[in-house]
Amino acid sequence: MDELARAVEAALFATEEPMTAEALASFLGDAAPGDVREALKELSEFYGERGVRVVERGKRWHFETAPDLAHLLRREKEQVRRLSRAATEVLAIIAYLEPVSRAEIEAIRGVQTSGGTLDVLMEAGWVKIAGRREVPGRPTIYATTAEFLDHFGLTSRKDLPGIAELRATGLLDPVEDAYEDLVGETEAERAAVDSDEAVEES
Repeated sequence: MDELARAVEAALFATEEPMTAEALASFLGDAAPGDVREALKELSEFYGERGVRVVERGKRWHFETAPDLAHLLRREKEQVRRLSRAATEVLAIIAYLEPVSRAEIEAIRGVQTSGGTLDVLMEAGWVKIAGRREVPGRPTIYATTAEFLDHFGLTSRKDLPGIAELRATGLLDPVEDAYEDLVGETEAERAAVDSDEAVEES
């Protein structure tokens, strides 16, 4: 392991919060972000089969216990967090379509969404307010957090399961038609744009 990788290792070990490659480069002074990313990959491979891992969640890196050993460190029984069907649907919509407003969530679900449902997701640390939509009324928009990625073991939203996998679990039953209509409209709009461009070129 070279000196930069050792320095990155020490920084990750000492920090209280996960850090991006850019933040680590700044923390280490004169390190280049690209070199830090290479060092992080080296550390990830080095710790691959050890009791702790160096992992990336939402472009932020940190140490975490190897999944097969986590049970050895639990001294108290974990309280299982069970989401209601409504909260599960809302979380899925936000994760796949973020940033999204409450009205957009309700349009897809076909029912009104209570403020309590969003509060539960925000209290869990999985959803955050991401600003306001620049339209009349400037509605609040919501997005997922790095904690959401970490809890579900995702490196980024690209690792979310596909529609076929969600359908197999039954999660899409109440919103499947609305979601497919939305996706279909988007694809139709893209096709129309492609067609117009083809006509203009000819």
